[in-house]
Amino acid sequence: MKKWKEESLEQVNLEIIDGDRGDNYPKSHEFTKEGHCLFLNTSNIKDDSFQLSDIHFIDEKKDSMLRKGKLQRNDIVITTRGTIGSIAYYHNSIPYDHIRINSGMVIIRSQNNVDSKYLYLAFRSNYFKEQCFKRSSGSAQPQLPIKDLKTIKIPLPPLPTQQRIAAILSAYDDLIENNRRRITLLENSARLLYKEWFVKFQFPGHEKVKVKNGLPEEWERKKIGDIAETVGGGTPSTVVPEYWNEGNITWFVPKDLTNNGCLPLIDSEKKITSLGLKKSSARMLPPETILMTSRASIGYFGLFEKECCTNQGFISIIPKLENSKMFILYNLMNRKQEIELKASGTTFKEISKGIFRQMEMFIPNKVLVEEFEIRVYTIFKQVRSLKKQTQKLREARNILLPKLMNQTIEV
Repeated sequence: MKKWKEESLEQVNLEIIDGDRGDNYPKSHEFTKEGHCLFLNTSNIKDDSFQLSDIHFIDEKKDSMLRKGKLQRNDIVITTRGTIGSIAYYHNSIPYDHIRINSGMVIIRSQNNVDSKYLYLAFRSNYFKEQCFKRSSGSAQPQLPIKDLKTIKIPLPPLPTQQRIAAILSAYDDLIENNRRRITLLENSARLLYKEWFVKFQFPGHEKVKVKNGLPEEWERKKIGDIAETVGGGTPSTVVPEYWNEGNITWFVPKDLTNNGCLPLIDSEKKITSLGLKKSSARMLPPETILMTSRASIGYFGLFEKECCTNQGFISIIPKLENSKMFILYNLMNRKQEIELKASGTTFKEISKGIFRQMEMFIPNKVLVEEFEIRVYTIFKQVRSLKKQTQKLREARNILLPKLMNQTIEV
């Protein structure tokens, strides 16, 4: 079969809308954690979707002062500065009616002869992303100007065929989105259980327990260094190929966690060799060690089901107390702001192992810690199973995508 005809974005019937860059562009002090209009930054566009766990808003007055860059349903967002070519689709299940882009992204709005879902799929292809990368300029801060974005080509079959392709691949997206929602609900339920038992002290049998000095009886305050081993990481020299080529050791960097979206880690983006491990300060960690980012992006957590190691942007936590992993993990997750405040540095913030070890943690009685471990680890395993399912769905979808785009199978 012949490939579909390719057309540049300039030839396709669509709008490319820039963000507002004028005098009314929001200042840092004008952003709030809640408000009228969600104001996107590039960290909110990851894995070809919106990541809305860390978001900022502007009020209605500021929103009305901006001229450009407001989303409509079925719009597509593309990042054009810093991280180039990340995309997201503003479908009806996104729970915000007012969203604006920042100056490092653009809006793509399709017209009558282009199906917006098909366009989103075309932008998600490696073919499109490679063109974005080739057209980007700048080393410290890569950019993709609109004039260059317009020259990128996409395959453009007739509208009915676009709609059939979108329907086929949307089935995968629907399953992936359903898994994402289930993961969010499960992880929220574990967080709520922690707060109910260990913040509000509404744990099983709490009615019969006395409180002394702000803690229930039999609970103790201990330093983190007394209840867990804390381990740093390292990076093999990047100029020695033998440390990297054909490496099979899982080696995490903070980006693996900040882009992950949930606690279970399925794999690392990069691998190192046994020689690379030996020649660096990285250390092999036991399965399901608590990994915590400690530099720049501080307080992101993850657990990997096999042995792994990390770069120097981590403090990895190995509990000394039996069946205490889930309690320690959720205690630390609940103290993210406190951990961030203990970080220091001029170029980037970092919390040292020494300061982290001196932080205090209350330890409930053994029975309660073990009960929490049982309940929350069951939730964690469900999340990990859903994460693996999602990965397989993405792989199947990504194999099918170029075939459909190149008309190598009937649709």
